[in-house]
Amino acid sequence: ATVSVLYCLTFPAEMLSDTTTNILCLLWPTLGFLWAWHNKSKISIIKIFSKKSGEQAPLTQGRAMSPDDMDKVYTVSTRISEGSREFLKQEFKVMILFMAAASFIIYWLIGMSGGENSWTNAQYSTIAFLVGALASCLSGGIGMAIAVYTNSRTAHEACVGSEADGSRDKYTRAFCVAFRGGIVMGFCLTSVGLLSLFALITFFKMQLGGDDKIRLYECIAAYGLGGSSIACFGRVGGGIFTKAADVGSDLCGKVVSNLPEDDPRNPGVIADCIGDNVGDIAGMGSDLFGSFGEASCAALVVSAYASPELTDSWSGMMFPLLITGVGTFVSLLTSMCVTEGWPTPVTCAERIEPVLKLQLVISTVLNTVAMYVTATLALPETFSVAKLIKDPATGAFEQVQVHSWEAAFCVIMGLWSGLVIGFVTEYYTSNRKPPVGEIARACTMGGAATNVISGLACGYLSTIVPSFVMATCMYISFNLCLMYGIALSALGILSTMSIGLTIDAYGPIADNAGGIVEMCVGDPKIREVTDCLDAAGNTTAAIGKGFAIASAAFVAVALYGAFITHAEVPIVNIVDSRVYPGLLVGAMLPYWFSGWTMKSVNKAAMEMVFEIQRQFEDEAILAGTKDPDYNRCVAVATKASLSEMSHSACLVMLSPIICGILFGKEALCGLLPGSLTSGVQMAISMSNTGGAWDNAKKFVECGMMETDSKGRLKGTTGFDATTRHTVKKTWKENEPGYAMYAAKDKEIHSAAVIGDTVGDPMKDTSGPALNILVKLMAIISVVFVPVVNGYMGGIIFDQWWKDFTQCASVHGTSCA
Repeated sequence: ATVSVLYCLTFPAEMLSDTTTNILCLLWPTLGFLWAWHNKSKISIIKIFSKKSGEQAPLTQGRAMSPDDMDKVYTVSTRISEGSREFLKQEFKVMILFMAAASFIIYWLIGMSGGENSWTNAQYSTIAFLVGALASCLSGGIGMAIAVYTNSRTAHEACVGSEADGSRDKYTRAFCVAFRGGIVMGFCLTSVGLLSLFALITFFKMQLGGDDKIRLYECIAAYGLGGSSIACFGRVGGGIFTKAADVGSDLCGKVVSNLPEDDPRNPGVIADCIGDNVGDIAGMGSDLFGSFGEASCAALVVSAYASPELTDSWSGMMFPLLITGVGTFVSLLTSMCVTEGWPTPVTCAERIEPVLKLQLVISTVLNTVAMYVTATLALPETFSVAKLIKDPATGAFEQVQVHSWEAAFCVIMGLWSGLVIGFVTEYYTSNRKPPVGEIARACTMGGAATNVISGLACGYLSTIVPSFVMATCMYISFNLCLMYGIALSALGILSTMSIGLTIDAYGPIADNAGGIVEMCVGDPKIREVTDCLDAAGNTTAAIGKGFAIASAAFVAVALYGAFITHAEVPIVNIVDSRVYPGLLVGAMLPYWFSGWTMKSVNKAAMEMVFEIQRQFEDEAILAGTKDPDYNRCVAVATKASLSEMSHSACLVMLSPIICGILFGKEALCGLLPGSLTSGVQMAISMSNTGGAWDNAKKFVECGMMETDSKGRLKGTTGFDATTRHTVKKTWKENEPGYAMYAAKDKEIHSAAVIGDTVGDPMKDTSGPALNILVKLMAIISVVFVPVVNGYMGGIIFDQWWKDFTQCASVHGTSCA
């Protein structure tokens, strides 16, 4: 890394040579893997074992976990690990069948399209699809493996660090372990993506030759299709599992039986912990891997079509990969600030969230400089980019001259747009901000009804600023570098993906650690530590979802431009009789998709509710004298999620293919922007609504509701970690009227739990999966352009209807 930086500083006027470009493309993922391995080795120092092994827990500054607690932690973590692996194993079986079927469809349809070298293109597109799909599976598997490995060790450190009140270890040790687990996932996933895509491009270049760049990157586009296809299954299947377990556990445990969060008497609590791993870790990892693959492929395809200077320069064509690679190195430096305790270690609850958010700010600032240097070295000083529309006089695409600094500015615009959108998301979902406080207060006014109304309003309002930010960034980027600029903005948002994934993975790890502490130790002081870690993770997870949605919007627009160019559509006329119907149907698809996924969650949750209620009929379980059948609930959630995820995924993947084959490329030109415009707004609204309801529930549970001298609720206060387990009541338990207050308090909590339960499938299933819908439909359209543009495209509009109208003009109504 030092040699590469010195080279860049010594020869600032020269572009990177092919050899240097290759070295950098291999260096960044190698450093990512090494940094992940280093942090995994640090986590491995902490040992979790059963009492039967006879080992003794090591002393940590004079403190150690008791053998009984260690044995319980080992048992629970083993159940979570085995359940997670079993679900992923069953899900991978479905994915393997899908990959086999999809590979056949890709090979056959592209081969039968009738274009030049169609069967060769079909072969390489199929290979790219399989590589992307397998890399996405690997990314999800790595994330889940490190999460289940780290959560028990985070719980261990929380227990050990909490032995002495006031110790700086109380939060520092558990926070560092959870953060290191996130580092392993974030840097492994990014490195897998960079290494596999670079290897695939190099292999295709050797096989196809370096002359036909357009053909090479057309085949590479299927890599993004493979990654996002697996992400669709991972997000939908994992989301259904986790929310079925979560909703079922909350309804039966909290609302009906009045059990605390993660109470070991609740049969669904292990399934809930497993859901955090398969949904929020494996699913989220596959999702962002798909975003990386599609954003990179979008930039590669657009530059291959639009710029002859870039296609002639190896460093110019590898610029999308260099953006992610340099961002990985910057993220590595940023994450070292936390692992080394700079500028200050996490010694109290109030430091957790600022430290996590500071990671995003520092990486964004450093990356701003790094992106300018990278663009200066990798791109020609000036290069041309073609417009989407051909010049009527010459029949060729008009060229626009672009400077390297303009390309760098597009990346930087995307980088800062993602940060702004992330912090706007945090404003609407954080329990430190007014919107969540207003929702919590609504629970006191009219119960669940006003809670739901306030939450929906919060989600709708949260779309305003992100929409204007994305619109502004798209406008500036397009005017600077046309569609290539929008693709670069998408890569700018994802350039800090390593640190974003680190923070995203940190949240579910801390959440699982809290559940393990509740089930195994039950000490309120220790649970306070894990709750503080989890609360900060919820906020940063919401920020991550804002990044993912924004990147999906930019990727979809860039891929749309690639589709229009490749399909040779001269102009998209919105009032065309074929475009406008496609626009309306496309705007409807996110609602259809969300309806199916939410019904799937509801169906799976009801099956979980029936199972938990059946077990609660045994009074010994509620009394705590008999262990529930946790495995039965895990099996119910697994079966329900796998059976329900396929039709939603097929809706996304088949819609653009069917539209293009039956109604032609013009109808598809309407379908894609329709799904984009409605899907992005729905994704932002649903994710933020669910996140706000979740934190409003925590707001109530943490005792942030104050009462006056008569016991009436008078509003909300700011966040105070010391009141987490102490509700502020002015009446004593033996005073008259306490029963009335306690009943009211339970009603408020029930209203908050109902809102959180309604929001669960919105923020963790339907909302996050919508950005996959937007991206996946676009990349499928690009990959299948030869089919839509060939003789198989437009069977109804371009062939049957055209023949019918010609016949009718000659023979009149007898043509029918």
